Amino acid sequence: MSSEEARVQRSSRGFTLVEMLIVLAIMGVLAAAARPILELSVQRSQEFALREALRTLRTGIDAYKKAAEAGRIAVAADASGYPPSLQALVQGVPDAKSPKDIKLYFLRRLPRDPFSDPTVPAEDSWGQRSSDSPPDAPQAGRDVFDVFSRSERVALDGSKVKDW
Repeated sequence: MSSEEARVQRSSRGFTLVEMLIVLAIMGVLAAAARPILELSVQRSQEFALREALRTLRTGIDAYKKAAEAGRIAVAADASGYPPSLQALVQGVPDAKSPKDIKLYFLRRLPRDPFSDPTVPAEDSWGQRSSDSPPDAPQAGRDVFDVFSRSERVALDGSKVKDW
């Protein structure tokens, strides 16, 4: 067997253990570098979903209030005109100005807080502020003036998501 035949026979056997370890080490370094980027991407998408959900809910609450001020929703004299619950935005309320029994709907579905426990119903995932409570100490009450996240997480911009 000549030296040329021995070299061809040796090279066709496969990878050495050292080569395999080097490849595994490189893959481990790449995976370790990708993990923080993946976590950042997940948090960014959750924050985007929270902003969208807050915008949707607040738009529905404001539309309910405007309909109450316009006389399209029957409101008691001592009531604020804000919805009694978040579910009222989805279930609808009778239109007081319609001769037929038509309901006014303000949301198609109730979004959930993306930072809350997924087993909790969507309505219970939000912190609620009544029109009677101060902004620095929000409390639930007889109506829903505003909503907020109950999460204690800090957002990417350094603010607390519950303060949005």
